[in-house]
Amino acid sequence: MIEVRPGGRRRIDRVLAPDYTEGVERRSLDDVRALRDEAAQEETDLSYLRRLLHARIDIVRAEQRRRAEGGASSVVEQLAGILAVNAVGPATGSGRYQTMEPSRAEAHRRHVEALVSDVDLSDVTALSDGKLEDALRAYTAEEESVSQRRREVQAVVDRLNAEIARRYREGHASVDELLAAERARRDSEGG
Repeated sequence: MIEVRPGGRRRIDRVLAPDYTEGVERRSLDDVRALRDEAAQEETDLSYLRRLLHARIDIVRAEQRRRAEGGASSVVEQLAGILAVNAVGPATGSGRYQTMEPSRAEAHRRHVEALVSDVDLSDVTALSDGKLEDALRAYTAEEESVSQRRREVQAVVDRLNAEIARRYREGHASVDELLAAERARRDSEGG
């Protein structure tokens, strides 16, 4: 389960701290954007972790289905199709277009593997029905926890985006200033 630690140093601890968006109306636009970008990165990382969990859940369920139906082909032979179902099907969550890459992909992969450390999904056919059920239960519980935290982070991102939009709407910020700042940043980087 993903816990948020009050006063913690992890990004999720900061983003979900009750005071993260406190006084945002008085902060500079650059500060608000920095907060939004930090929260958006956390959302990206949680989305990636959630996708990893969905893949594991799909593999376990496919093996359970194969056994129940007496299927002859192995899950490995069906893997591309199993994983493609969620990739091409309709969205079921509050997915957003991600402009960032996950910042902790390897750590997330290890986290998912550690959930059921004694269950090796590289050969699901060798696992007992009980082990498969245990794996499914662990992955599903973690997916629910990650999804809840992701929704909380999305609310923070939405709050910060609303503040940025308000400033543009009310004339406290302008696109021209944003473009000028971006040009200055590129020029200072030599680009």
